[in-house]
Amino acid sequence: MTIPENVRRQVSEEANHYCEYCKTSSRLTGTPLVIEHILPRSLGGSDDRSNLAASCYRCNEFKGAKNHAADPESEQLVPLFNPRNQLWADEFIWGNDGTHIIGVTPIGRATVIALRLNNENIVEARAIWIEFRWHPPLAIE
Repeated sequence: MTIPENVRRQVSEEANHYCEYCKTSSRLTGTPLVIEHILPRSLGGSDDRSNLAASCYRCNEFKGAKNHAADPESEQLVPLFNPRNQLWADEFIWGNDGTHIIGVTPIGRATVIALRLNNENIVEARAIWIEFRWHPPLAIE
């Protein structure tokens, strides 16, 4: 089943056109966000609005069908960050002057690793955006 265009638009607008995982602005990249299933369809996730998140292509690709990952500190399997149930600022902070996302909870740490939120390409892009004061986003929820 295809997600209706009005729902896609709503999800992106509610995220203020930022990826709900890495907080990259689609307006900076010039690449539209994709609509991501928080609980993947392959694991029983639905197309219900409560299961949809705005995601950049990178985060969507790295997340794939995962919904759990190991916390690198405790090695415990934990759920990945859920932007419908959790606040970004409770799970993550900006580090290294804004170039890196640091997980401050088991869920945050596992999500940083699983979604490669600090992959080389995005870290380099963030450094450029910081020079122009386009990053990090000022209002993070």
